[in-house]
Amino acid sequence: MGDQAEGLRKLLRKNRSKAFETPAAKTGGVISGIAIASGKGGVGKTNAVANIAYAIQQMGKKALVFDADMGLGNVHILLGLAPRYNIQHVMDGQRKMEEIIIKGPGGIDILPAGSGHRSYSELNRDEMLTLKTELEALEDKYDVILFDIGAGISANVMYFCSAASDIVVITTSEPTAFADAYALMNVLSKEYNQTDFKLIVNSVKSAKEASNVHNRLQQVAERFNANYRIELLGHIHDDELVPQAVRQQNLFLERYPGCKASKCIKAIATTILQSMKTPTSGIEWRKVFSA
Repeated sequence: MGDQAEGLRKLLRKNRSKAFETPAAKTGGVISGIAIASGKGGVGKTNAVANIAYAIQQMGKKALVFDADMGLGNVHILLGLAPRYNIQHVMDGQRKMEEIIIKGPGGIDILPAGSGHRSYSELNRDEMLTLKTELEALEDKYDVILFDIGAGISANVMYFCSAASDIVVITTSEPTAFADAYALMNVLSKEYNQTDFKLIVNSVKSAKEASNVHNRLQQVAERFNANYRIELLGHIHDDELVPQAVRQQNLFLERYPGCKASKCIKAIATTILQSMKTPTSGIEWRKVFSA
C-alpha cells in the first residue's frame, strides 16, 4: 500500500500544473468548510452527498449541493434533473452562480457541473479565483454547503481539498477503495500538509465493520509514520433499497425513509448539525464541502 501511495505522489508531481502548486495561497487563502472526497470512484459518494443534503434540509436547515466534479458532474443525473446552465457558464462569465442553481428533492439547491467537457478538468489560477469569489457570494444564503468533489487525485481534487478547512473521505471496506482512500490521505498529508481527516464508510453490514475499516486505516497510517489522524464521522448500511432508488433516480432517504441506510444518513446529518452548534477544536462546520 505504501508503494501505491508513493506511485500516486510521483504521478501527481509529474502532472501537476505550476499554477496549482500552492492552491490556497494562489486563490486568497482557505475556503471555509469541509471537502468530502474519495480515492476511488464507485463508492457511492455522490449518492451519499445528495441524501445528506436532503436530510439536513428536512431538519429545517437550508442546504446547497455543489457538483464540483468539473467536466464529469452527475448529481443532476442521479436526481433525474435537466439543468439548462451549469458551472461552466459561470466560469465563462455567461452566468452568475446564483443563476444556475436548480431545485432538487425536498427543496435542496444544486449547483450543477458540466458533463463530458474537458475545459475545466484542471482549473488555472484565474478560474480558481472566479470560483472562490462566486462561492463566497452564496455563503450567507445557506446553513450547509456540500461539495461533491470528483474521485482520485486530480489537480481539481487536490485544489478543493487543500483549499478547504477540513476534509472528509468516503470509502467502502473493499480492498481497492480502502487502498485508494489511504493513498488520497497520504498525498494530501505529504504534498499539502493536511493533518486531519474525517471518514464515512459506505456499504457496510454494521457499525463494527465501519469501525474496523477506520481502525485499519489509522493503523496503516501510523505504521508508515503518517503525520495525520482519521476520525470516524459515520457509516452507511449496505441496503438493497439504495440501488433500487438509484435506478428510479430517487434519493433513498426520500423514497425509503425507514430503511437502514436512511437511518445512517440521518445520523450523519445530525452529527453535522450538532457540530455546527458546538464547534470542536480545528473544525469549522459553518459550511460543509463534499468530494
